[in-house]
Amino acid sequence: MDQTTLNIIVVGLSFALYFGIAIWARAGSTSEFYAAGRGVNPVVNGMATAADWMSAASFISMAGLIAFSGYTNSLFLMGWTGGYVLMAMLLAPYLRKFGKYTVPEFIGDRYYSNTARVVAVVSLIVISVTYVIGQMTGAGVAFSRFLEVESTTGLFIASAVVFVYAVLGGMKGITYTQVAQYVVLIIAYTIPAVFISLQLTGNPIPGLGLFSTMAEGQVGAGQHLLVTLDGLLTDLGFNEYTAGTNAWLMALYTLSLMIGTAGLPHVIIRFFTVPKVADARWSAGWALVFIALLYLTAPAVGAMARLNITTQFWPEGIQGEAVSLETIENDDAYDWMATWQATGLLGWEDKNGDGRIQYYNDANADMQALAAERGWAGNELTNFNRDILVLANPEIANLPGWVVALIAAGGIAAALSTAAGLLLAISSAISHDLIKSVINPNISERGELLAARISMAGAIVLATYLGLNPPGFAAQVVALAFGLAAATLFPVLMMGIFSKRMNSAGATWGMLAGLISTCLYLFLYLGWFFIPGTNMLTADQYLFGIPPTHFGPIGAVFNFAVAYLVSNATAAPPKEIQDLVESVRIPRGAGAAINK
Repeated sequence: MDQTTLNIIVVGLSFALYFGIAIWARAGSTSEFYAAGRGVNPVVNGMATAADWMSAASFISMAGLIAFSGYTNSLFLMGWTGGYVLMAMLLAPYLRKFGKYTVPEFIGDRYYSNTARVVAVVSLIVISVTYVIGQMTGAGVAFSRFLEVESTTGLFIASAVVFVYAVLGGMKGITYTQVAQYVVLIIAYTIPAVFISLQLTGNPIPGLGLFSTMAEGQVGAGQHLLVTLDGLLTDLGFNEYTAGTNAWLMALYTLSLMIGTAGLPHVIIRFFTVPKVADARWSAGWALVFIALLYLTAPAVGAMARLNITTQFWPEGIQGEAVSLETIENDDAYDWMATWQATGLLGWEDKNGDGRIQYYNDANADMQALAAERGWAGNELTNFNRDILVLANPEIANLPGWVVALIAAGGIAAALSTAAGLLLAISSAISHDLIKSVINPNISERGELLAARISMAGAIVLATYLGLNPPGFAAQVVALAFGLAAATLFPVLMMGIFSKRMNSAGATWGMLAGLISTCLYLFLYLGWFFIPGTNMLTADQYLFGIPPTHFGPIGAVFNFAVAYLVSNATAAPPKEIQDLVESVRIPRGAGAAINK
């Protein structure tokens, strides 16, 4: 059986499972559509939360970023994991006590203001649409390779699949679909990593293999894997894999990812689906366990993938011969290059006409001298999209076809699971918080459910359009969403829970300050509405050297400062609101907010 047919069978079976679950768990009421009827078991919810959390950025793009930047991009692991702990401890249980369906509903009721609610809806839509671009991009990459179509076609296929099961099932269907997707993605991520770790180091546990010595018959046999990788990269003029970077910017980026994580609406709403407050805490604990299974493996996947791609072109280091075009055409070990080239995500060019592909850092002064001596005309691996690395890794390592098909299903599951959660957050905000709470309070439950499904369909169309021209790799696009969440929703949620003095005016102006300052900074550097070529400023003009992806904490400071100043200059919240806030923070308090 050829690889494409095997891919279609494995991926098709996973789709059949998702569609079957969506039909079985179809939402018949707004409670089921928004919160799965508040009847989800904590272990099940923990697994669904992990799937919702481990998006295309985690499965597809994170290891690729780590592979090409090494230690520097380990901040994704630290920021995302630390942020989840922050959310689980400081936000999720308290928000569950309010017994609401959505984040804007909590903000609207806590700050007794429809204006605050609408600003929260706008913030949520901006965050979620930005985030979902990365998911659709990742899904398009996976579909394009394994169905051997253009990445644009892959994006359209991904949109159609999400449309069917997300619009049909709502939160109830999405929850159980995400459980299945978690099982698929964790198996798909782990099995290839085990194979490759055994192949390179003889150690079946990837996390331990990362710190093991290279096996006999491998490049650098007997030497530690990271030492071998550092040596190969420096030979080619690249930085060492384990080299550090600007500590200030790393800390700022990590903080942006942490507090952005804690403010992500599509993850927070998962804690509204459990029966009681204690279950929200247990859900968080189980989710951390399930997330750790992938995150402890990701650094090894990144390092081993970079080692494999490097040795594919320079099997004997800088003194060896580059791979020739003739080799690529005739050697089965290079078949993966031809198939990925068809997607437009991998490309090479024989610049000096010697029939070979030279892969090196042509910006390095030492390599420029060597290139002149050997008659090279520059790095001839002209296009290597980082998002393909994890998906291509089993093919690069020449693993069995069923492993390649499995990782195809896993990558698609990761992208679709998070996309569905984000689309539900957008849909709920529009139908429940905008239409039901502000525009038409008398709308029937049937009408609200219809509005929710129409809103989700519209969100899918918008996400697909924006996914055609994303402003970066999947993980980078996601990082922008985290910065927006950090600057808008995280501060207002924290103040809403832990400050009785924070009033509606402070919350509203604080959110606007965080949203406007962060959006302006992003759009100035990335282009208005992420249109390529429309950026007005360049990297050397960054404010205090801060890149757009790192700006979240600065926006959060603006939010907190403006909220504090405005709140203290205006009237305190009504006493019933202050009592409500106090009751939420007290384990055995009383009132309508307790354990609904």
